[in-house]
Amino acid sequence: MAQVVERIRSAVKAHSARFERSIPLIASENLLSPYAKELLISDFHSRYAEGLPGERYYEGNEQVDEVERICLTLAKELFRCSFADVRPISGTVANLAVLKALAAPADPVGTTRLSDGAHISSAVFGAFGLRGVKPVYYAWDEERMTIDVPKTQAILREARPKLCLFGLSLFLFPLPVRELAPTLQEIGATGWYDGAHVLGLIAGGEFQDPLHEGCSVLSASTHKTLPGPQHGILLGESADPELYRKLGSAAFPGVTSNHHLHAMAALAVSLAEARAFGRAYARQVIANARALAGALAERGFDVLGEKLGYTASHTIAVRVGREGGGAPVAARLAEAGLITNKNLLPGDKSPKEPQGVRLGTPEVTRLGMTEPEMVRIAELFDALLHRNAPAERIAREAGELKREFTRLQYCFAAGEAAYRYYDLVGRPAA
Repeated sequence: MAQVVERIRSAVKAHSARFERSIPLIASENLLSPYAKELLISDFHSRYAEGLPGERYYEGNEQVDEVERICLTLAKELFRCSFADVRPISGTVANLAVLKALAAPADPVGTTRLSDGAHISSAVFGAFGLRGVKPVYYAWDEERMTIDVPKTQAILREARPKLCLFGLSLFLFPLPVRELAPTLQEIGATGWYDGAHVLGLIAGGEFQDPLHEGCSVLSASTHKTLPGPQHGILLGESADPELYRKLGSAAFPGVTSNHHLHAMAALAVSLAEARAFGRAYARQVIANARALAGALAERGFDVLGEKLGYTASHTIAVRVGREGGGAPVAARLAEAGLITNKNLLPGDKSPKEPQGVRLGTPEVTRLGMTEPEMVRIAELFDALLHRNAPAERIAREAGELKREFTRLQYCFAAGEAAYRYYDLVGRPAA
């Protein structure tokens, strides 16, 4: 068994080494700061704290309570809301909590189709199916890559869902929450926003503010544009205290027991860093995405969303049918040290054979890259996919670019910490 353990450790080290020499462009990934990563391997990992601070079912939680209270306060301050719950252990678990709290089996729930950019948790084979709700699909404006408001108003008035989800996995532009809010009020529906992808952009004040535009509930994961741990969060802004009671009960005991205290502590640090650095980080994430999208379009790539400037978020969608299709292109890019993912685009039928790839700038921005580096990345894409440069050469050039950016930015002790961000385990900050 000792050999098995060494094999596991070797595989993890090989993965870390690969990413250290690659350019990470996955829209749903980011890097933890030294302080936050340190807490993931603390004794919090080994403990239980069911319930709320001051109302636990286990003893020995005084410090856990202190950290969780700080985490809740930071969340409420950062998102200017009156309710927060940090017990969901992932974004999908947070979504399940909302469904459990606010929808019964067979209820109609508004959402976006997967091919239009929705997350799998809103599919019949995901959390929607697990709860047994019936999706009511919004109309989609492919040219603007957002919900078609007039057509969706008609759909909502006819189907009258009691819960309406706004949120995407391919999230290029703010959604028309404010425009659809009167219709939701008219039919008595609760607005729900899945901010997993754009949580850091919302925190930085550089996207939309759904809790003040017409949604009462926001669910999210906490490791994408918010560079925190893999965890979940629920936020709310409502005059109805019963809504908060339902959400809290759904979070625990509904969909979680122990809520991964080490990740909760890391989230608290990440929220504090978002308070300190979030606006500058969000601005650069978006600036980098726009720069990369524009540079790719200039080199002949079919970048979606051209009418509105390609993107207003961290995400870029590229149709690569003429380059070979989403799956082959993503594999070829990965071979060349450019890590992306194949992605459904409007009109696609098979998630295994889509025509798109999705790119994101959260991680490269976290490492300190800015607009000039986005142009260099676009040049690598062009050389590989349009000029048939060898993957080995592009991988070497990608590694050379990556070696120029070896320390995390937009976090505490970023310059002082003796820290390699792809270490097998994080070292405490200096």
